[in-house]
Amino acid sequence: MSDLFSEINSEPIKLPLSGAEAIYYPNFIAADEAESIFKELLEQTPWQQDDIKVFGKVYQQPRLTALYAENDQPYSYSNITMHPKPFTPLLLKLKDRLKTVSSVDFTTVLLNLYRDGNDSNGWHADDEKELGENPVIASLSFGASRNFRFREKANKKNTYSLTLDSGSLLLMQGATQHLWQHQIPKTKKEVGPRINLTFRVLI
Repeated sequence: MSDLFSEINSEPIKLPLSGAEAIYYPNFIAADEAESIFKELLEQTPWQQDDIKVFGKVYQQPRLTALYAENDQPYSYSNITMHPKPFTPLLLKLKDRLKTVSSVDFTTVLLNLYRDGNDSNGWHADDEKELGENPVIASLSFGASRNFRFREKANKKNTYSLTLDSGSLLLMQGATQHLWQHQIPKTKKEVGPRINLTFRVLI
């Protein structure tokens, strides 16, 4: 494999979200490296599917997940508590690369596998207490492109959408999680699998 982290070859784009700090790097990792990373993650990650409770009913979460960290601190969301596995060499390299643009030493990464267009992630904000007051979330995408939507908490009619392509980075920081929610909606289009890595700091 060629240089895993070739230089960023596109200008970052600041998203037009009122009060938020969200920056999109369309080509954070070059296409050939992104494809290799996708294959390694898909084949070597011990994916799991947890149950979630929505309005009193229990459903299988519409995606597969895995949690890794530099420590053994669990992470809880949507009434699910996950216990991490140690960072792999690949995840450590990605973590170090993210530090060069975010100045953040991430402790934990949640991996999501969207197998096809039926897999999704509903409206939510990454605002759990263990993420701190103004969490920095670095979201890396590999595999198929998927639509990503923002919705303002104070005015839910105010939305913004963008396509997250393979090798891209979406950096959400500042008041983003206080003011905005986000989702990966289902799609009827035929799409292949997508892997999303969301790096974060647990306190």
